[in-house]
Amino acid sequence: MSVPVRIAAPTALVLALLLMLSACSATTGGGGADRRPATAGHPVAGKADAASGVVLSAERTTPTDIDLRWRGGGSGASGHVLEFATEESGPYTVLQYLPPQVTSYRHPDLIPNTTFFYRLRAFRGPASKPVSVTLPKGELTAADENSSHDWLPARKDPKRTVPGRPLRSTGAGAPTGFKATVKHANGILFTWTDRASDEAGFLLESRTRTGSAYEPVVVLDPDVNSTGLITLPTEKEASYRVRAFTYGARSNVVRLTTGGSTGP
Repeated sequence: MSVPVRIAAPTALVLALLLMLSACSATTGGGGADRRPATAGHPVAGKADAASGVVLSAERTTPTDIDLRWRGGGSGASGHVLEFATEESGPYTVLQYLPPQVTSYRHPDLIPNTTFFYRLRAFRGPASKPVSVTLPKGELTAADENSSHDWLPARKDPKRTVPGRPLRSTGAGAPTGFKATVKHANGILFTWTDRASDEAGFLLESRTRTGSAYEPVVVLDPDVNSTGLITLPTEKEASYRVRAFTYGARSNVVRLTTGGSTGP
């Protein structure tokens, strides 16, 4: 059973832990591929992957901030997944699931003098019909805080799973019966019927009252059909939907090395 977690870019502390766990260290020079730090203001790019057609480029805008941009890939993608690693062979960690209209991302506050590798891959899949939710005004009451939150973890309920269809079939496998139940002033329970047979997972997406597009907010495991969400202040009025998705081809891999620390 997995607990839904909002997608967020890792902080420098998290990156440091990842580096220690993978026993990776930055290198400058020596044999093999050129690992010289890129100069700020000079982007590094690669050729498009033959399968994806997406060209990813990276630019070190400050000693410890890297800006990533991409183009190409054609139409039909539901969005992109941006990943990073400290060795080209991985392991790679997801930075963000991004909607299709987003074509840039800043990876900030990185560990100084460290080489980072980035790649991008599309995800595709049909979404459920959206539902609109208006939460009660105000914050949690004492009763809300003391109540059970057993509805919050993601679950796989066999009663809401039917014989699925492959997502690669046009228009097949979209979740149905998507419902939202308000649990308190900052909490919503979502349920749906899983109709896909080969999903890599599900994405809960939201569009706020002032937003112009849906954006992924929670990543869920395959076969999940129930999850709770603790909302942000901007989500008092929002529209939600859930998407079953599979991954597409990856882009080229780009590499940049951060500079020295700008701190005291």
